[in-house]
Amino acid sequence: MMMARPSIPTLTSAQVKQVDQMTSERFGIAESWLMEAAGWQLARFCRRPTYVLCGRGNNGGDGLAVARHLHRWGLLAGVACTDLDGLSGPALAEAKALQVLGITPDREPRLAGAELVLDALLGTGLTGAPSGEMARWIDIINDSGHDVVAVDLPSGLVADSGTVPGACVIAAVTVTLCLPKPALLTERGTELAGETWVVDIGIPDEVYALLGIEAPGHLFATEDRVRLRSIGQ
Repeated sequence: MMMARPSIPTLTSAQVKQVDQMTSERFGIAESWLMEAAGWQLARFCRRPTYVLCGRGNNGGDGLAVARHLHRWGLLAGVACTDLDGLSGPALAEAKALQVLGITPDREPRLAGAELVLDALLGTGLTGAPSGEMARWIDIINDSGHDVVAVDLPSGLVADSGTVPGACVIAAVTVTLCLPKPALLTERGTELAGETWVVDIGIPDEVYALLGIEAPGHLFATEDRVRLRSIGQ
């Protein structure tokens, strides 16, 4: 069931890819820069010792950037990646930056000592049920008893439909980048996402305009993060 929509557009999984590509190729803002902006924004929601769990895609890269900021602030309880050898592009660069600091991501979650978990396992590209290690790690998160901050949307929630085909993270807070994803406006998505915030990572309004998306230019004029529930109220 779809809920009442706030006065803000959403980004489908296909549009997320278009936004990233167009921002880089047409407006000269590197994907690595966007990942850094996302990592800093996300880290600000982690004010307790936090364990970061990352996948291999851009969502995982955002998580690795979060881990580096939390390390600077003395709040990193640990970081793990489902497929460290499979990282590429900006996500691989983030892993290397961590390694320079003496931090090598674990290959298995070790949540002892953490008070909070950051879920950066799966992003907007999910279409079916998580399987294998990914499904197991989602279960580890949910069984931990820790509060969870989810990156963009809880891992296991399908971004465009709000369906849950398999294992899915249950988050206390979800921090969605740029604009909300359709799933976050569904009843099921709201239940799984918890308190949802929309954060600015520097996407030019011109990108949205070229894609026919009427993004409110004033959205981040006074605050760089806005609670989704408050938009339009």
